[in-house]
Amino acid sequence: MKIKTFKIKVDNIALAFFILFTLLFSICFAQTKDENSVRNILETQQKAWNNGSIQKFMDGYWKSDSLMFVGKSGVTYGWQEMLAHYKKAYPDTSSMGILHFTLLQLKRLSNAYYFVVGKWQLKRTASDIEGYFTLLFKKINGQWEIVVDHTD
Repeated sequence: MKIKTFKIKVDNIALAFFILFTLLFSICFAQTKDENSVRNILETQQKAWNNGSIQKFMDGYWKSDSLMFVGKSGVTYGWQEMLAHYKKAYPDTSSMGILHFTLLQLKRLSNAYYFVVGKWQLKRTASDIEGYFTLLFKKINGQWEIVVDHTD
């Protein structure tokens, strides 16, 4: 009788480990998938910028009046306003230069938010410029989008 009881306990322990392993694997896979999505958005933005398309660069941002951009001039709200700012500050491909991002930290804050810290560099004919950025990504309708951008 003790052997059967022991077997039941071993079966229960094995089942518990299997469930725990499956849950941990699922969580890790979801985190990796989400992190890759965030990284892909930034890579796509970099390519769009380097192809001279501010419009495609802006595809990574939340198309909302609540989008927040914090820069040297202060706070700007709204996707359209941010697009207008970029077009005014970078009127041609010469002023846009070649953009390179260096990601310093990607941190998952929750299932709905990612925080990113990075460095940006623009190689230009006239003069190179560089700075740092922080981004807050939010998962909206199953898609990751930048909802706050602080670029210095």
